[in-house]
Amino acid sequence: MIVKSVKLANFRNHQTYKLECKDAVTLILGKNGWGKTSILEAIYIALRGKSFRAVDNEIVKRGEEFYRIEVDFGDGEKCVVAYDGNNKTFVVGDKKYKRLPKRNKYPVVLFLPSDLNLISNSPSARRDYFDRMLAQLDERYDNALSRYDKALKQRNELLKSEYVSKDSIFSWNMLLSQYGTIILNARRLFVREVNLKLTEVYRSIAKTRDEIEIVYSNDDEISEEHYLKKLEQDFERDRIIGHTSFGPHRDDFVFLFNGEEANGSASRGETRSMILAMKFIEAAEISARLMKNPIILLDDVFSELDEVRRKCLVENFKDHQVIITSVEA
Repeated sequence: MIVKSVKLANFRNHQTYKLECKDAVTLILGKNGWGKTSILEAIYIALRGKSFRAVDNEIVKRGEEFYRIEVDFGDGEKCVVAYDGNNKTFVVGDKKYKRLPKRNKYPVVLFLPSDLNLISNSPSARRDYFDRMLAQLDERYDNALSRYDKALKQRNELLKSEYVSKDSIFSWNMLLSQYGTIILNARRLFVREVNLKLTEVYRSIAKTRDEIEIVYSNDDEISEEHYLKKLEQDFERDRIIGHTSFGPHRDDFVFLFNGEEANGSASRGETRSMILAMKFIEAAEISARLMKNPIILLDDVFSELDEVRRKCLVENFKDHQVIITSVEA
């Protein structure tokens, strides 16, 4: 799938905007604050069904009541996303949907400037990063994550109630055990798979003999029964603190550089090479598992990379459609 054009109405600070895309590389130039990231966000919504940074009512241009995205593809298909202030709809072909159908989703590798700070960022930022990757690769994971988040919210609300008991919270424990087990085990297996390639890909970028590894904080295989038992054991503690203390929402992914935590031991250039390696592995995993070359969205990352890493980025994504934003010279 190739994105041929993008039209926006009342999207962020764009009242109207149209972008004509090239098959290989499309460059979007503009000053800071002009709305370059918003264009990538609109493309992402049309391809994946939701934004990577906001809810719909935050996207509508100030003073307006709706937004609209229209994306034309190279195969003649079109996707129209419309939000009326209350509901979002997707029109693909001549059919309207409340959610973008799975068959109409297309994989994307998204590269944001904030990704370059991933190693020193918060655990929640790293969880979001890996969740976004895994959700594209595995529909079961995506569904489990959505249902887990809803069940977690309900359980946490109940924990804050003075009437909470083990019996009243049991059904939410069951749901968290079911979906949490899927998430934990998928993350564990994915990290192991990435670790098989990470050092080699890193070395191809950095031209060194350093070793890179990711350690997932829940590396032991877990069953639904064990998960449920853990929630029940932690009930009194959770009731006192008012939230669920165990589960994938508490986990972390720690990057190691030559056996030590990269945050503190790796240089700025070394951490950037690690993130580049992750992006290259992500694209390769998508191509291998889904049999599709993902579209690459690069948001103002060239300014954060030196010449060697820029060339590496271009070389690794030469077989993909790439849409890049950059600050005007």
